[in-house]
Amino acid sequence: MALNPLEQFKVYTIIELPRLFGYDINFTNSSLFMMISVTLMMFFLLFGIRKKAIIPGYSQAAVECVYDFVISIIESNTGSKGLKHIPLIFTIFIFILSCNLVGVLPYSFTVTSHVIVTFALSMVVFVYTTVVGFQEMGVKFLRIFLPEGTPSWLAPMMVFIKLFAYLARPISLSIRLAANMIAGHTIIKVIAGFIMNMHVALTPLPFLFIIALIGFEIFVAVLQTYIFTSLTCVYLSDAVK
Repeated sequence: MALNPLEQFKVYTIIELPRLFGYDINFTNSSLFMMISVTLMMFFLLFGIRKKAIIPGYSQAAVECVYDFVISIIESNTGSKGLKHIPLIFTIFIFILSCNLVGVLPYSFTVTSHVIVTFALSMVVFVYTTVVGFQEMGVKFLRIFLPEGTPSWLAPMMVFIKLFAYLARPISLSIRLAANMIAGHTIIKVIAGFIMNMHVALTPLPFLFIIALIGFEIFVAVLQTYIFTSLTCVYLSDAVK
C-alpha cells in the first residue's frame, strides 16, 4: 500500500461464501466497513434519541441538528411537498456521511470510493423519483422532457437532450461522489508516502500539511454528502411539482 496509493481501494475477500445464483456474495472489506459505518451511525442516532428530553443534551442536540439540516435541504429544494419523503432522503444522507467519515480513519476502507456502491445509491434515487413522478402527475410527468413554450421545430431535439440528461443522472451522481473520495484519499496517501521516505529532521512541516489535508478531506466528505443529498432533492422536485 505504501508503494501504490490506489492499493487502499482494493476490494478483497474476508469470508468466502457459496455463490448465490451464480453471483459472488463473499464478505469483503467493503462489506465490513459498510456494516461498521451503518452500526456507528445507528448507535449515534439511537443513543441520541434514547431520552427524548424537552431540553436536549449534547447527544440529542447533535442528532436533532443533523435531522434539521436534512429538513432544510429538502425544504430549500422541494418545498413542503418533499417532506413526506424524509425517510429516504435522511437515510441516504446518513449512510453516505457515515461511509465517508469512516473512510477518513487510518487503515479503514472508503465504501463510497467505488462506483458500484455510489451507482447503486444513484439508481435508488433515480427509480424512486421516477416512480414518485408518475404517481404524483401521471403521464404529465413526461412534460419535464419538453419545457413549456418550446417551438415545435425545436421540440424533437429538446426532448432528446432532456431525455439524455435525465438518463445520465445516476451516472453523473455516482461518478461525482466516487471520484471526489478517490482523489482526496489518493493525494493524502501520496504525500504520506513522501513523508515516510524523508529524513526525520524534515518531516514536521509535511506532517502538519497532511494533518491539514485530512481536515480538508473531512470537509469534502461532508460536502459531498450535502451535494448528493441536494441533487437528490432537486431531482425529486421535478416529481412533486
